[in-house]
Amino acid sequence: MTKMIKVLKGTKDILPQESLQWQRLEQNALNVFSRYGYKEIRTPIFEATELFARGVGDTTDIVNKEMYTFEKSDRSITLRPENTAGVVRSFIENNMSRLSAPVKLWYKGPMFRYERPQAGRQRQFHQVGVEMFGIKEPTADAEVILLAVDYLKSLGLNDLEVEINSLGCPKCREEYKQKIKEVLKPEFNNLCEDCQNRYEKNPLRLLDCKVESCKEIFEKPEIQKVIQSDFICEECAKHYHDLKLYLDKLQVPYVENKLLVRGLDYYNRTVFEIKSNNLGSQNAVCGGGRYDSLVRNLGGEDTPAVGWAMGMERLNSLLPEIEPDKLDAYIVCNSPADAFELAQELREKGSKVEFDLSNKKFTKQLEKASKVAKYALILGEDEIKTNKVAVKNLATSEQITVDRNDVLNNIG
Repeated sequence: MTKMIKVLKGTKDILPQESLQWQRLEQNALNVFSRYGYKEIRTPIFEATELFARGVGDTTDIVNKEMYTFEKSDRSITLRPENTAGVVRSFIENNMSRLSAPVKLWYKGPMFRYERPQAGRQRQFHQVGVEMFGIKEPTADAEVILLAVDYLKSLGLNDLEVEINSLGCPKCREEYKQKIKEVLKPEFNNLCEDCQNRYEKNPLRLLDCKVESCKEIFEKPEIQKVIQSDFICEECAKHYHDLKLYLDKLQVPYVENKLLVRGLDYYNRTVFEIKSNNLGSQNAVCGGGRYDSLVRNLGGEDTPAVGWAMGMERLNSLLPEIEPDKLDAYIVCNSPADAFELAQELREKGSKVEFDLSNKKFTKQLEKASKVAKYALILGEDEIKTNKVAVKNLATSEQITVDRNDVLNNIG
């Protein structure tokens, strides 16, 4: 027997019974984002490796450990591990800066990271996200946070917690980095290997470490004193203050988290995460922030920008399963030609209709109809001769006979 080929580790088939959930996520995204004026963008699944090295940052775990990279015709190519860099590349390449600000874009689709598969996390995973270009004011930050909350609520996720922080601008953040290094220097040998590597390259990323021994170090009073200090400059502080003012006005509850830095190098000023307490456990479902220097770093003009992304697998895990919709009608008939004809008449008018392609016995067809449809449309010899159809309500077992051209009025 030929050996069966199985799906690769870290990837997953989305089966028909699961697709309804995905369609709901995508349709709600279209509906909610459109109300805010966002337009969908679809970028390639693979890009030049340099895009992610420059855009995501060469100190990140994504670039150092997790990217799917290969050579083709002497060119290094990478399957996208996230989509902000790709959207920014498209923004620059297609001269979207000429458009009236703000430029509002949203996307959905698969991403790829080589990491250990676990519940809600695969090597091929899916994200939905938004990016806004051209607005430096905190009104943009407030809108994308509000948009994320509205989208999650549209899915029935209401028990939400928004965490926010300000990383400041590059100028005021530099002094903070030096203070972090100074206070952590005595603990350097006790830090995990990743944190030791980040110590020089990007000390802020140390605060994002998930290793318990490192988290215990960061809880020490002398280190917490530095972490909790107000290091940001006056302009950044005003931006952060106004953001909180807008969130208060919009009645979006939030908590401030000084340890929140996000795992990507391009963020500045505002960073945020949204967590859901559905199913009794706290889950981060959304992460994002402001990245005002990324457009310039990738070859464009200075352009302020802010956005977020959500993992769709994580969202799906928090939502109740959707019961599949039943067909409007199932045609029971031993004449495939007549069944085809009636089915097509009804389909052209918008009804969901099937019939038995293998021409089984009436009893078998009725049994199938009771499982998959709201109504059985019975076409026996008498009905075909008289141009009638017997309509059976499969929920109540009531049955009536109607003219063929009146079927639609009796299955609605």
